[in-house]
Amino acid sequence: MLKRFAPLVPLALVTLLFGCAAQGPVSQPQDHTPIDAQSAFKAKASPSSVFGEPEELATEDDLAAFSSNSKPYQLPVLADSILERGMALIGTRYRFGGTSEKSGFDCSGFIGYLFREEAGMTLPRSTREMINVDAPKVARNKLKPGDLLFFSTNGRGRVSHAGIYLGDNQFIHSSSRRSGGVRIDSLGDRYWSKTFIEAKRALAMAPTNIARN
Repeated sequence: MLKRFAPLVPLALVTLLFGCAAQGPVSQPQDHTPIDAQSAFKAKASPSSVFGEPEELATEDDLAAFSSNSKPYQLPVLADSILERGMALIGTRYRFGGTSEKSGFDCSGFIGYLFREEAGMTLPRSTREMINVDAPKVARNKLKPGDLLFFSTNGRGRVSHAGIYLGDNQFIHSSSRRSGGVRIDSLGDRYWSKTFIEAKRALAMAPTNIARN
């Protein structure tokens, strides 16, 4: 899947890296560096839930048990469909409360739209609810395409933004009005690395009747 999207990411970035991140400081664009698909996180993450007791990170066995082999879908195939649809929406305007391509999207509206259309899943409408979905919590160095990423961008220590992991340290999200709406950013950027809270593998909850070719 990463090879499939690799040619698209640099092109998208050339046209979209011109604004600040969602709810980020005015100086944030100066902190932004071009995405390097070969770079990896060097800081060891130790995220904890901002809603009570810290959650345990899921092990590979936990993830396998949560998403049993009896389910007829393949997680990478669903992730591929979601991200392909998301990439086609790059440049769609940001709109607070927006949930459609026609009206525009806010961050959770964008995620909810893709998961509903491509995976048959109905996720909570707000980021504060979405971060509490009953899905495995994934370590930052174990992220896979399709995982949900949560950020605290308002300086209050609570979740206020979300995106979808693409792979190669990159994610797609509906950022803000002045940064161009749906775009790609890097978790390696100082702003996003600093505001990252945790990640969850919501696709593990996908309905069992999803059929993909």
